[in-house]
Amino acid sequence: MTETTGRTIGTRALRAAVEAYWATADIRDWDAFAATLADDVVYELPQTRERIHGKERYLRFNQEYPGDWHVRIERIVADAEGRQAAARTEFTVGPEEMHAIHFFTFDDRGLITGVTDFWPESYEPPAGREHLVERY
Repeated sequence: MTETTGRTIGTRALRAAVEAYWATADIRDWDAFAATLADDVVYELPQTRERIHGKERYLRFNQEYPGDWHVRIERIVADAEGRQAAARTEFTVGPEEMHAIHFFTFDDRGLITGVTDFWPESYEPPAGREHLVERY
């Protein structure tokens, strides 16, 4: 399978994009993290009913996120059409561990256009990020 076929990105390229997204977030390399995102990326958190529009705001959301969290990818699945991928991750924050599922959509260049995160429990969002998100 080639990495790109016409306007479709190969599954290996999608998997690599998701791996780069998480690896650069985990080490807080925000320039490299931003390089995985389309300018018009949309980030959604159904549990908190929050949505962020645009690379700049989403980048700030991650830069300002509190705590010393770390992520380990457990599994990535990408579709054969080259437009979507899903990942299961394990996050650690100190001694606490939690699992999450993330859905990604991509543009023709393999940049992430959408991320939807599902965490194990609903929660109220922490204060201080109202300037970046809209509630729905």
